[in-house]
Amino acid sequence: MGDYRTEKDLLGEMSVPCDALYGIHTVRARENFPLAGRPVHRALVHAFGAVKLACAQTNRELGCWDGEKGLAIETACTEMMQGQLDGHVIVDALQGGAGTSTNMNVNEVLANRALQLLGHAPGNYDFVSPLEDINRHQSTNDTFPTALKVAGILQLRLLETEVVALLEAFQGQEKKLAHVVKIGRTQFQDAALTTLGREMSAYADAFGRDRWRIYKCEERLRVVNLGGTAIGTGVAAPRQYIFKVVEKLRGITGCGLARAENLIDATQNADAFVEVSGILKALAVNLLKIAGDLRFLSSGPDAGIGEIRLPYRQAGSSIMPGKVNPVIPEAVSQAALVVMSNDQTIAQACAMGQLELNPFLPLVADALLGSLDLLRGACGIFRRFCVEQMEANEARCRQHVENSTASVTALVGSIGYQRATELARQVASTGRGLRELAIEQGLVTEEKFDELVSPQSVTRLGTPIKKVP
Repeated sequence: MGDYRTEKDLLGEMSVPCDALYGIHTVRARENFPLAGRPVHRALVHAFGAVKLACAQTNRELGCWDGEKGLAIETACTEMMQGQLDGHVIVDALQGGAGTSTNMNVNEVLANRALQLLGHAPGNYDFVSPLEDINRHQSTNDTFPTALKVAGILQLRLLETEVVALLEAFQGQEKKLAHVVKIGRTQFQDAALTTLGREMSAYADAFGRDRWRIYKCEERLRVVNLGGTAIGTGVAAPRQYIFKVVEKLRGITGCGLARAENLIDATQNADAFVEVSGILKALAVNLLKIAGDLRFLSSGPDAGIGEIRLPYRQAGSSIMPGKVNPVIPEAVSQAALVVMSNDQTIAQACAMGQLELNPFLPLVADALLGSLDLLRGACGIFRRFCVEQMEANEARCRQHVENSTASVTALVGSIGYQRATELARQVASTGRGLRELAIEQGLVTEEKFDELVSPQSVTRLGTPIKKVP
């Protein structure tokens, strides 16, 4: 067993690789939970580093360690917060025990890294202990949800940046396509005239609402239960520690964190995560709807709607030459669907907490942080590979305007509803264009028809009152 060290816990002894920074609790967790096949989210690990650093700084100020030992522990925590120890946190994302496996994996890595910094071999816990030192005055039940909230806030800020960029891309298309008159459709049927610019403005406004919702989400996550230890009573933690530790964490993370007034409530109940997930679902709904719209408007391109051209990203078929599919809106749609299903998972997991604790927070963490990843990636590729490079097929839009019965609505104010209805019937029965028939029958001049279907006319709010002679 020369390449292994022996560690002990409540259940007995196990062998751990000599140079591993994790320990026996992590080895047991890896054996017990071969579920998701992926480790806990890296953002959660980094947030745990910040939480442990806040705890370590507070404990040092309370006189728990000498200067050298405290410095080594804080250095290890900083390294974890910066992502330098990611490869050593190896427990599965899904696990029993309310996140104890994650907390202990973190504790073991930090203890062993501190031991290295002090010149000791990993596993020499007489000098730095995962439980007696790294976990001092803490519980999984206050560190895990606090780390999840910190990770959530930081990931929400990254997502907000992507949503802002996406809405700005649609605003750019709003200006670029403001002159392109097209058919507006309801229930997949021709309805009335609008412009591509106006359609783009609606998409931009939808993402503008999403941006505001996401910004406000930080308020839902800023209240934490750190210092509440096991069930929110602060058992085994000094009063001075409880009052200082969140202040330390606020300074480390730059997040506007506050200690919950009712630590028992904040330990029991996870409804804040449900609320945030609902906001993410709203963004997913908008992404799914708008991606579907762009797929529909670009359909064909020759035998479909074909009013917009999406950028070609890859060949679309192994058997149909020349076929190019709208792969970016399709990928965005799939990401949105996963986020919507994650929302249901989070709701059920949060509802299944019992009494003083919710044991299903590892699932909540995996689903919530996974949704944030998916949405950030979806917004990014949607903007870069689709929206920014999208173009109008102006000839197709003009053809639709001149031949569709939807354009007759623009003539109602000039020729009256009854004449407009008869004109629409003739277009449908003869197959001839609306513009051609209207001018031929003397209902409008060429100039008047063009004026009535101009971008200015079709985007004007309401119609001018027709004066009675």
